Amino acid sequence: MEVINALGRRKSAVARVYVNTTGKGNITINDRPLDEYFKEEALRYIVKQPLDVTGTLEKFDIKVNLDGGGIKGQAEALRLAISRALCEVDKEAYRSVLKTSGFLTRDAREVERKKPGQPGARRRFQFSKR
Repeated sequence: MEVINALGRRKSAVARVYVNTTGKGNITINDRPLDEYFKEEALRYIVKQPLDVTGTLEKFDIKVNLDGGGIKGQAEALRLAISRALCEVDKEAYRSVLKTSGFLTRDAREVERKKPGQPGARRRFQFSKR
């Protein structure tokens, strides 16, 4: 029984994943099952994508600590963390499949900060000639 850990980030969400190499496919997020934590089917699909692509849905038990960000950012951070952990498990078997699917790339887009003297990051106050 080996436990492999990995980290995934997206926007301000951070996912710490602990993959147990012997398991039945249980995913536990912050001590809650996957279906209870992510209510939307689309978010559950995002989380399970790396496992679907590699064909390891029923093979590993995954324990996750998630914090920060919104639910979409958390789901995508978790996808990256699971992908990185699967690469640690078996690099030759899973890395090429995950890389071609784009699951090993960290999405570096962050929210641009609000600038002083204007209402938003890019938004300006309405211009008045007179």
